[in-house]
Amino acid sequence: MVDQLGGCGLDVSQDLAARLKERNGYLMRGRKPKPTALKVLEGNPGKRRVNGSEPKPPSSQPTCPSHLSPTAKAEWKRLAGTLNRIGLLTQVDRTVLAAYCQAFGKWVEAERKLAETPTLLKMPSGYIQVSPWVTISNKQMELMARYMAELGITPSSRSRLAIQIPGHRKPWEADPDWDFFDE
Repeated sequence: MVDQLGGCGLDVSQDLAARLKERNGYLMRGRKPKPTALKVLEGNPGKRRVNGSEPKPPSSQPTCPSHLSPTAKAEWKRLAGTLNRIGLLTQVDRTVLAAYCQAFGKWVEAERKLAETPTLLKMPSGYIQVSPWVTISNKQMELMARYMAELGITPSSRSRLAIQIPGHRKPWEADPDWDFFDE
């Protein structure tokens, strides 16, 4: 027998529906899927099936958005070319990289202000308060870390990458032009 789970439109068996309803009725998904480009660059360590039907956006390098701050534009120029060359940046990833660069620009601005002002401020009421620049800096670092993970540019994700240069085979891959039986 099949049941509609919580109006989400998924048909599931009664056994599965009962187990899911035990978890507050929510369909729990697990980890967010890794983009295929990142999986391929890492050499697909789990040897799981690669999504062959994943959309492949145009691989040309996106242009830097004009609304970015000067510091954010400099960060864009520093990263965009490299990310595009290794296949981690396409036209549709423009917004994610722009958001990362803008967070980077705001973080740099907050850090510069922190260098000029004290970290703790004494308010007119006598209370000691943390400078708002500390809060801004911390929030921007948090956002940057999220965007870096999305783009695959954190130190841990970079250490797992194995970039395959187009036209070069891995040592264990056979030469398609060599025929073993034609000798």
